[in-house]
Amino acid sequence: MKLSVALFFAGLFGALAAVFILLSFGTDYWLLASESCHPNPDGSRSFAGVTEEHGGKDLQSSTLYHEGFFWRCNFSGIVDDNDLLWKLWFTNQPHSKECQHAYLFPFPVSPQSHNTTEYDSAIIYRGFWSIFMLIGVVAVVLGGFLIICAAPFASHCLYKVGGGLFLSSGLFLLCVVVMYVLWVQVLDVVNVYIDHKRSTGCPEFQLSITYGLSFIFAMVKVNFVLIENILFLKYSRSKVHLHS
Repeated sequence: MKLSVALFFAGLFGALAAVFILLSFGTDYWLLASESCHPNPDGSRSFAGVTEEHGGKDLQSSTLYHEGFFWRCNFSGIVDDNDLLWKLWFTNQPHSKECQHAYLFPFPVSPQSHNTTEYDSAIIYRGFWSIFMLIGVVAVVLGGFLIICAAPFASHCLYKVGGGLFLSSGLFLLCVVVMYVLWVQVLDVVNVYIDHKRSTGCPEFQLSITYGLSFIFAMVKVNFVLIENILFLKYSRSKVHLHS
C-alpha cells in the first residue's frame, strides 16, 4: 500500500515537472524589461519621448519587451516600475507587437556595444544555454515515456531509468537557471548595454528588469524533479528488496 502511494505521488510530481518544463521551454517570458529615455538637459528627446501624467506624477513612455527561448517581443506603453509584471501580462499586451528570434539574450548584444571577443562569447554562452535547455526537455520526454511504459509491468528497472532521466533533466534545467542568473546579475552585459545607450544620445537612459513566468516555471520544475526522483528511487529499491 505504501509503495502504491509513493508510486502515485512520484507519477504526479513527474507529470507536473514535465508540464512546467514544457511551459518554461515554450513560453517566452524568461525576462521582462522596460527601457526609456528621459528628456535631455536641452529639452530634446532621442528615444521614447512621450510623457503622461498619472496619479499626480509623470510616467515616461517606455519600450516594453519580454524574451524567452524562441522570441523576443517588444511594444510601447506607459509603465511604472511597480507594475512591469502586470503590464506584460498576456491579456494586457497589444495585438500588434514586434517579435524577432532571440538569438542572444537577455539584451540585443551587438558589435556596436561590445567588442568582437565579447560578441563571440555571448553567442557561445547563448549556444550552451540553448543546448542545456534542449537536453532537459528531451530527457524529461524520454523519462516520461519510459515511466508510462513501466506502469503496466511494474518494472522497477524502467522506473529507475525514467527517474534518472528526470533527474538529469532537472540538473540541466538547474544549469540553465544558474546561467541565466549569472548573465543578468553577475556578468557586465546589463551595465555595458546601459552605458552604450547613454553614450549614443540618451544620457538619462533607464532600464528595469525582472524575471518572468518562464523563469519561475523552471525553478518550480527543479523542485518537483527532486521530489519525484526521491520517490521513484524509494519505490525501485523497495521492489528490489521484495524480490530478493
